[in-house]
Amino acid sequence: MEPKQTLQVDEIDLSELHFWTLPPGERDSAFQTLREQRPLAFFEEPEADTPLIPRGPGYWAVTRHADVLEASRQPEIFSSARGATSVADLPPEFLEFFGSMINLDDPRHTRLRRIVSAGFTPRMLKQVEDSVQQVATAIVDDVIDRGACDFVTDVAAKLPLRIICDMMGIPASDYDTVFHNSNIILSMGDPEYIPEGTDIVAATLGAGAELAQLVQELGAHRREHPTDDLTSALVSASVDGELLSQQELGSFFVLLVVAGNETTRNAIGHALKLLTDHPEQRAVWAADYDRVAPTAVEEIVRMATPVIWMRRTATRDTTLGGRPIGEGDKLLLFYNSANRDAAVFEDPYRFDVRRDPNPHVGFGGPGPHHCLGAHLARREMTVMWRELFRRMPDVRATAEPDRLRSSFINGLKHLPAAWTPGSEPT
Repeated sequence: MEPKQTLQVDEIDLSELHFWTLPPGERDSAFQTLREQRPLAFFEEPEADTPLIPRGPGYWAVTRHADVLEASRQPEIFSSARGATSVADLPPEFLEFFGSMINLDDPRHTRLRRIVSAGFTPRMLKQVEDSVQQVATAIVDDVIDRGACDFVTDVAAKLPLRIICDMMGIPASDYDTVFHNSNIILSMGDPEYIPEGTDIVAATLGAGAELAQLVQELGAHRREHPTDDLTSALVSASVDGELLSQQELGSFFVLLVVAGNETTRNAIGHALKLLTDHPEQRAVWAADYDRVAPTAVEEIVRMATPVIWMRRTATRDTTLGGRPIGEGDKLLLFYNSANRDAAVFEDPYRFDVRRDPNPHVGFGGPGPHHCLGAHLARREMTVMWRELFRRMPDVRATAEPDRLRSSFINGLKHLPAAWTPGSEPT
């Protein structure tokens, strides 16, 4: 069902924090209005949270699916190197530290991606896939007798966090540190993670530095005492004689923890809300889990769109969607809007676990920056929900989620859930 229009086109301000606290349906309505009336709309930039970052010149909001694809396929024109995850122009050192390859163009992007990919050997990938099942089983073991929990913190967040930490060889004693710091980095100032009055930039830098130091110390140890974990593979992976530097290892770990943990956690959490709100779709999936799972997972990612946008910067005068774009112009590719585009998706607001085809951009658009971890994310979602359907078949959300106050991440902080305590396998 299409959302009811509540804002006129001139009333929409994507830079206003209040907009991102509106109910999801109202935001969907606003993006529908933009797609139909002003598909490349220009917005002033919000004031930065620190006087050290001057207010920028504004940005184009790219809201149609076709335009998001066009920009994604032309990285030489629509650059990531000036910042992909921040509207404001940040110092280059900051961009590389927090974004790793996300904030790079070729040839540096390809070099780093090749070295990292070399660490993901077939044996490593098989180990990871096997561990997903073990971790999902353990998570359900921990909660099944309770009959209720916070689904985000007790289920959805634990799976990707443990998989990434286990994959890298991070000990269980550091899980809470990793979780806490990843929340800070992606909090966008949400007061649950960064108290009001705190210097947001300083808090973010501190969280990133702690994560980087954690893996750099582990990497130094693994160079002398290698094991079969990903950190050992990364510090020894060589492409044309090149290895990852200590700084690159730290930066990649920050990216892996933040992107790999946050996106999968939110997709799993949104899935519970969607399946609770649409029991008929839940029944379709439960009746033939393995056959429906591939399309169901893609539909959950489309509906959730955990990463709302990525930024690009024009390297020269060009056009996009028929509109002139000037050299240096900033563009935000709004994946959430593209994933509701009626020109591409029939009945785009309907949750349909059998939707096919489903050319969503929930893992980013086509091109060199398509999500490196998409395969693992799909695997984690499939295995986690298979375990939940099998052992807690009546698990359901019991209240509205507590949403992250962010324009960048479609995050769920908390989601109360309930089920029959000690449910037996079906």
